[in-house]
Amino acid sequence: MGAPLSKYFSGIGAKRLSAVEIKPNTSNQHEFNGTSNLKKIFGTDKIEFSGKFIYLTDEEDNVLEEESNLTWYDARKKHPTRTEHRLYYAHNDIIAKASVGDLVIIGRLAQHQLAIIIAKAGSTSEKQLLWLFGLSEVENKVIVKDLSEDKKDLGFAGNYIISSLGFEIEATIPDYLQLILERFGENFPTTALFSEFARTTIKNISPVEDPDDALLSFIQQEELLFRTLERHLVQKKLKGGFGKDGLDVDEFINFSLSIQNRRKSRAGFAFENHLAFIFKMNKVHFTKKGKTENNYEPDFLFPGINYYWNEDFKTDLLTMLGLKTTAKERWRQILSEANKIWPKHLITLEPAISKNQTDQMKVEKVQLIIPKGLMQTYSKEQQNDLITLSDFIKHILNKQDKHQKA
Repeated sequence: MGAPLSKYFSGIGAKRLSAVEIKPNTSNQHEFNGTSNLKKIFGTDKIEFSGKFIYLTDEEDNVLEEESNLTWYDARKKHPTRTEHRLYYAHNDIIAKASVGDLVIIGRLAQHQLAIIIAKAGSTSEKQLLWLFGLSEVENKVIVKDLSEDKKDLGFAGNYIISSLGFEIEATIPDYLQLILERFGENFPTTALFSEFARTTIKNISPVEDPDDALLSFIQQEELLFRTLERHLVQKKLKGGFGKDGLDVDEFINFSLSIQNRRKSRAGFAFENHLAFIFKMNKVHFTKKGKTENNYEPDFLFPGINYYWNEDFKTDLLTMLGLKTTAKERWRQILSEANKIWPKHLITLEPAISKNQTDQMKVEKVQLIIPKGLMQTYSKEQQNDLITLSDFIKHILNKQDKHQKA
């Protein structure tokens, strides 16, 4: 979408947390150790920072955040020859949740503002942070990166991770606003209509020749168009105020929550809409949300729900597909869907899922599908067990051909 890492971070330091840094029963110093390398992005003068502490695990639906101040200072300022710079923080609940060995990213957002991002060791969140900042492995000593001159587009995967950290993605396509308003007026249309509209604004994309590229292009374009309309409508609402006097706090909070909920639900529906379109364009037969045992509704059943309940139809010609915009621990939800079908297939837009989780999927007979454009966020070893959307469509069409010839 055009933005580089430097839009969010001017520099970062990365390390593993040690006991002396986070355990009150071990130490009360409340300082990050081995931070002398941070002089490359902080300098040597004392600085007071406002800090946003963020804690990430794969079990949490929401990012945990807390604000706390930090101080960068020379602990040996009065020594005639030695310096020892440290980063002091006030104790907070985020640090209290952290464990020894967790990854911490110390990111400079502005002149006097830091983000302290902690990810559980071995988690998908940890792997995503390492990929985002171009790190392989870090130890107790701080590895520093100056990002102030970074110009590389974050791309789909980078924007996905930045957004998951709670940073606002501001990219829009203002040139399309008038067309959107002419088509839909001053309201949000249904996701199905908006997904269809988004596809019409993209040229030279073939869902048959390159389904993977088409999927990411459709989703990214819809996101840009949606943010364009959203920004327009939100600005209009802000100008009008909230409640009778324009200052109703409860109404403002409800409005803010509605924005977040709309974004989350719309993303999942858009994913489903574009996949269905790509399947249709490839002449794939399927049913969306067909009911199987215990009223479960897999996202897609191939070749259809009627075949699923046909006792004479060979079960090895059946396929189910679950979709998760964010997988993490939610991938397990598909295990109870469509009891007749193994392995289960799952497609996600989540980049850099940890090897721990992809290994667990393999054990549970879940075949993970990753759009080709996100494959580079996975290790070579992981990629051996992954398939692309194009691979999956070929697999389904092969089954479909066998059925039609039977």
